[in-house]
Amino acid sequence: MGLLEFNKLPINTLVGADWKTFNAITAGRQIDSAYKSKYRLTKAVCRLLSPFAKIQNKRFDKKLANIPLSEDPVFILGHWRSGTTFVHNVLSCDKRFGYNTTYQTVFPHLMMWGQTFFKGNMSFLMPDKRPTDNMELAVDLPQEEEFALANMMPYTYYNFWFLPQYMQEYADKYLLFNDISENELQIFEETFKKLIKISLWNTKGEQFLSKNPPHTGRVKELIKMFPNAKFIYLMRNPYTVLESTRSFFTNTIQPLKLQDISNEEIEKNIISIYAKLYHQYEAEKHLIPEGNLIEVKFEDFEADAMGMTQKIYESLNLKGFDEAKGAIQNYVGEKKGYKKNKYKYDDRTIKLVEENWGFALKQWGYSLD
Repeated sequence: MGLLEFNKLPINTLVGADWKTFNAITAGRQIDSAYKSKYRLTKAVCRLLSPFAKIQNKRFDKKLANIPLSEDPVFILGHWRSGTTFVHNVLSCDKRFGYNTTYQTVFPHLMMWGQTFFKGNMSFLMPDKRPTDNMELAVDLPQEEEFALANMMPYTYYNFWFLPQYMQEYADKYLLFNDISENELQIFEETFKKLIKISLWNTKGEQFLSKNPPHTGRVKELIKMFPNAKFIYLMRNPYTVLESTRSFFTNTIQPLKLQDISNEEIEKNIISIYAKLYHQYEAEKHLIPEGNLIEVKFEDFEADAMGMTQKIYESLNLKGFDEAKGAIQNYVGEKKGYKKNKYKYDDRTIKLVEENWGFALKQWGYSLD
């Protein structure tokens, strides 16, 4: 158990942003009075750490900037709470894969210098389980890269964790890339490639393994950047996804937000953005070359993780399953006793899903039975 409780953090994850990014995200945005002390402390720590980014930039330019990526990434897609974390953890047992770590999400500018010191302190302070679902937390475990990107540039969807009143604006612009400018898009591409190279260097991987729900709305851009990328799209019972996402967002946002937002508004945003993400993916998935996409029901993966993992490797023509099989089996075996959150759908949840997400129920064949 870490020294700090997640819901009582005195700062938020913007402490790891560079100074330019921090100012760009918060400029012109209202900070509600209840969070001004958190804002000031986060800003002070960010200002203190920001100069170290120059050290990393010099080392990156010298060691990694001009080295091409030898293999296009593997992207695990799907709405939040669709099982992407478990699939990510399983596949990351394959040492061929490199990935963004939990430490890197908070301190992406302290990877190539000072990592031992800062990572040790972070490990001491952070809780060892996610409060929302009891999944393990540790500094070196694989993690989605959107938080890291949010500390490297101002053009990411995860700005909404800090400024939730702008959640829909961030969704349209930085989740779906509908209103993003060419300059912003270029910065996104450059920053993401930099993150990938540092991640591979850090984990000694050959191929980047991404687990990042926001990428579900960016298939067109990802194919542009990585024409031979592989994609794993996870589907899960929409009733469960609503219950779980609502719990996850309302709990996770508490120590991160700098503005007030009601639980009702969060729920409204979840319902709207789920539909936007679903339809964006459906509209763009045809751009993925044949043989580079597999769609998987999480319930099938959960029931037979080893069998489904082998199927993913075979369907996407990924290398290394035989070599990684033992490590994957060990991890899956350790998780057999894992206690998941259990959801009992009330009448209101059922009505919300059927009225707003009926398209997913119909296409994927889910029901209450």
